[in-house]
Amino acid sequence: MRQARVTYKGEEAGLLTQLDNGSFIFRYYDTWFNTSDKPAISLTLPKVKQEYRANFLFPFFYNMLPEGTNKEVVCYAMRIDKTDYFGLLLNTASNDTIGAVRVMKINTK
Repeated sequence: MRQARVTYKGEEAGLLTQLDNGSFIFRYYDTWFNTSDKPAISLTLPKVKQEYRANFLFPFFYNMLPEGTNKEVVCYAMRIDKTDYFGLLLNTASNDTIGAVRVMKINTK
């Protein structure tokens, strides 16, 4: 299992988890979900429910990944498998993103 904190404009909004079977869960933190003036992080992850599950990386997060030559360079330099989308997200979306959302790896042992 791998996890990442998802922030919106520097505030922690939720938790993104990849389970051991490869599926994903995104869950808004209670404080973010229950505060009406806090927006959804994406139109595809609205605050109509607190937790979302998928068999693949959510399109919102997938679209944050580098593509083409940039992806090749990052994967080579960081020794990340080209099909490890979550690993790529964890290594690139903590500080090199366009927009308000960032994804920060949680170190677990």
